[in-house]
Amino acid sequence: MAHHDLSVVHQQCGDCPIRHRAVCARCESDELQHLEAIKFYRSYQAGQTVVWSGDRMDFVASVVTGIATLTQTMEDGRRQMVGLLLPSDFVGRPGRDKAAYDVTATTDLVMCCFRKKPFEEMMGTTPHIAQRLLEMTLDELDAAREWMLLLGRKTAREKIASLLAIIARRDASLKLKTPKGSLVFDLPLTREEMADYLGLTLETVSRQISALKRDGVIELQGKRHVIIPNLDRLMEEAGDDSDGGYLA
Repeated sequence: MAHHDLSVVHQQCGDCPIRHRAVCARCESDELQHLEAIKFYRSYQAGQTVVWSGDRMDFVASVVTGIATLTQTMEDGRRQMVGLLLPSDFVGRPGRDKAAYDVTATTDLVMCCFRKKPFEEMMGTTPHIAQRLLEMTLDELDAAREWMLLLGRKTAREKIASLLAIIARRDASLKLKTPKGSLVFDLPLTREEMADYLGLTLETVSRQISALKRDGVIELQGKRHVIIPNLDRLMEEAGDDSDGGYLA
């Protein structure tokens, strides 16, 4: 497992940029002190593997910055991307020793890690952690069900719009902004990665992004800087109303 421990950027939990969304969001000051004692940071370069499916995991973690992918490899070698890990998302399964999926850094990645055994013990004595982890698990289940709809029923244009909406709403939430009206964010995925995740060809992704730009649904500065003039319009293009679709 290739990684770098980040002792030089050790942060206090109260200063963490994902504090309001992470597994520790409900913790009181004394509970944060316990987490401080068992946490450490790891960084990964884009393309590096965080953990392989079936490998033993001695830690659980929250994504602080960057994006990772969850990938399943079939017996004949084919690979399918089954999920994205965005900032504040939780990695690992308490009570399970081995990783269920390959986890790969899509961009440069920083994770706040907790040694698994002490974290599992804290779950039993700290209701705030267990409650928040349950909330996050249920949110992940809702998102997985929505993703089944996206992959199975939506058009290519709706798929692209849905993915842009997911990232835009999460970015707004991390910045403590209300996800409505005009939003601006940097797209963390290349078009090739978007194509892989959505089950589309690169040409289709590029064509649909150009069409959304031409129709005024999005604006682009370079290849990555995205402006959404009206989130409701984007949600309509995604086949969802402004209150539906993926959790922000």
